[in-house]
Amino acid sequence: MGAMKWRKLSYTGSNGGDCVEVALDSITGAVGVRDSKAPNTGQLALTVDVWATLTASIKAGRYDQC
Repeated sequence: MGAMKWRKLSYTGSNGGDCVEVALDSITGAVGVRDSKAPNTGQLALTVDVWATLTASIKAGRYDQC
């Protein structure tokens, strides 16, 4: 992935918990996802369709713990 402008997800909050950043690669169209507390440890590259499916599943509570 090329140079990307990363932004923290709005749901991350300010409590110092788990933080996720995302960026769109304008060349490939991939959505980059990384840990904001360890940005140099790697990142995921997802297609826009996979990103949309993942975020819809999260919003629907599919990954909530009981």
